[in-house]
Order: sequence, then structure tokens, then C-alpha cells
Amino acid sequence: MRRLFILLSLFISSAGFARQAIYEFRGVWIATVDNIDWPQRGVTDVAKQKAEFIRILNLHKQNGMNAVIVQVRPAADAFYPSPYEPWSQWLTGQQGKAPFPYYDPLKFMTEETHKRGMEFHAWLNPYRANFSIKKASIAANHITRRQPGWFVTYGNQKFFEPSNKDAQNFVVKVVRDIVKRYDIDAIHMDDYFYPYRIAGKEFPDEAAYKRSGSKLPKAAWRRSNVDSIIHKLSVAIKEEKPWCKFGISPFGVWRNKAQDPAGSDTKAGQTNYDDLYADILLWLKKEWIDYVTPQLYWEIGHRLADYEVLVDWWSRHSYGRHVYIGHGIYRATENAAPWKNKAELPNQIKLLRQYSTIQGSAYYNSNTFNKNPNGWNDSLRLNYYKKPAAIPPMPWLPQKPSAY
Repeated sequence: MRRLFILLSLFISSAGFARQAIYEFRGVWIATVDNIDWPQRGVTDVAKQKAEFIRILNLHKQNGMNAVIVQVRPAADAFYPSPYEPWSQWLTGQQGKAPFPYYDPLKFMTEETHKRGMEFHAWLNPYRANFSIKKASIAANHITRRQPGWFVTYGNQKFFEPSNKDAQNFVVKVVRDIVKRYDIDAIHMDDYFYPYRIAGKEFPDEAAYKRSGSKLPKAAWRRSNVDSIIHKLSVAIKEEKPWCKFGISPFGVWRNKAQDPAGSDTKAGQTNYDDLYADILLWLKKEWIDYVTPQLYWEIGHRLADYEVLVDWWSRHSYGRHVYIGHGIYRATENAAPWKNKAELPNQIKLLRQYSTIQGSAYYNSNTFNKNPNGWNDSLRLNYYKKPAAIPPMPWLPQKPSAY
């Protein structure tokens, strides 16, 4: 009996040592544009900004998250001291005005994030330069004032004209500076490449298209413009820090099957490829990006864009890179019946975990967690994310040096 007990004890001990860490990306988007998530609107007091960010981190850490995706350049502005772009109006209330007493928010945020064993992904918008032409605070040294010929107006916003090589190189310079100076884990870009179509209005790039002399059809020319900056960014990031990741969070539908047999069985009104001119699959195939986080902000069974259909589609189109599914938990604050269903998010997590080619999740947006929608904070903390998870390794990247 004693011998059996010893053997059993050794087995249990060995099993414990053999148990591997669970790898799963668990991230949250923290939007700064228009003060969506942080800092709170009108709060320019530095101590209060810091305290609020720490509270946000602690909330997400408690819920089992291991990464935050923080918007540090929402509209050709900066949440850090930039040599190229002015301080953001959403940090201090006035574009170009430094925080007082002075601090570097990006340095502060990365340090606090890493203290908690979480990754910090610096989220940038590549092309948006003026979020609201009639309302935005625009500093005298903002790039739209210094180089007005680089920009076009579409709707009530201004955008870098994507074919302009000088504009592309400027954005690359901004990103290179961030990667070089800050201890970030990734550069992250969202779904705003060419902007979403406005009914009855064509994006005003006809003159640029004619000047280019391109023999490509206009749609293909637009895609080539976006391909160009993504490739340049990929090269610049890895030149500065080969271990720094580059991720894209695209609109959830690449193409509908009706447009392309390789597309998903969906009926999205706009798509990445045909309307935003973002050929995500090319970037994955070419290994220009390290991960993709498709924004699958629809419920299971949606008649036009079924979450279940899209999870399956993206699982088959990773090309060896990582896929983290973007969940639209903000939808729980709406009146749509499917998002009042407490089982919706748990069922979404269960579905994605069935695929070995999907490595985790990201949630939009941070503020929604303050409301514990449908008790989902509790579901994550007590069940689905109860056991801590390590960030999935990317074997094609070198390890981050211990000096960092």
C-alpha cells in the first residue's frame, strides 16, 4: 500500500511538472480617439489620467487579459512626445499642448502594462489626419498645415492620400520612431485604410490616379498603394526591432463568396478587398504581418455575416500567421436581441477554441467592461480566463533581448 502511494505521488508530481502553459492571446482595445476609453473626456489632470489607466489595467488583468491594444496615434497626433506630430487634443484638450505637469503617456503606459505581465500593442491609424474638420483642434505644426497637398477631404474628415509616396514615407518615419524609442511589443493598425464608402460620394483621388500614369484599374491601383505602405512598415519595424510584432485588425469580411469563390459565405455591404482596398490575405501570404485580428462584431447566426461562418473562414486563411478573433462586446450595450443573450460571448469563445489555427481573442472596447455586460467579466474571470495564459509564441520572430 505504501509503495502504491509513493508511485501515485510520483505520478501526480510528474504530471504537474509536465503540464505546459496555456497559450492564448487575450487582448482589449483601449481607444483614445474622441476620448472613447481613455482618458476620460475633459480630464486633463495628469494624476487622474494615470490613476484611471492603472484602474483599467487592473480591471483587465483581473478578467484574465494578457495584452492591451492602446491607440497612441489616432489622427496624425501623438500620445507621446513626437518629433513629427503634435500632442493629441484628446490628451490635453488642445492639439499641440503638452501635458502639465509633464509626463510621457506612452512610456508610462508601457511600463505599467509590463509590470502586470501584459503585452502593450501600440495602435495607430495610418491615414486619418483630421477626425472632424469642423470641430477638431488642429495645431499650427500639424502635418495637414505643413503639407496640405498630401491630403484629401472625404466627408467631414481629412486623410493622407494613400498613393502619395512622401506621405507614405512620413507615416513610416513616425512608426519607426515609436518602435525605436519605446518598449512596445507590437505595432497595431485597425480597419481604416481607404475609408468606408459614403453613399453617393467617391473618394477624391481621380487626379492622383491620372498623375500616377498607372495602367492598373483604379481599384487595383488603390490596393497597390496600401500594399506599398504595409510592406514599408513591415520592413521598418523589423529593422528597428526584429522581435516587435506587426498586426492588422481588419473589417471582418475579406470578400463575399459572390464576389470571389475564395471569399466567405457572407453578404457584407462593404469588404476589405473591394471597398477598403486592403488585401489582408496578400499581407499574410507575403509574411509582411505577424497577426491578424478580424473584427467579427456579429453574433452567431447573423443573416449577413455569421460569426460561426467567419471564424471558420479565417481559421483557414492564416497562412501560418496568428489569428486573434475580434469580439464586439460593445454590442451588449445595444438593444439588439442576440446581444442580450448571456451565452453569446461564451459560445463565441468555445467556437474559436475548436480551431488550432486561431490563437486567441481581442475585445472592443475597454469601457464596455466597466458595465460587466451580461455578467461577462465574471464569465471570463471565473471560467474561461480563470487560468492565466501566456502570449502565443511566434517562432518566426527572434526572442526579445533580456535587456528590454
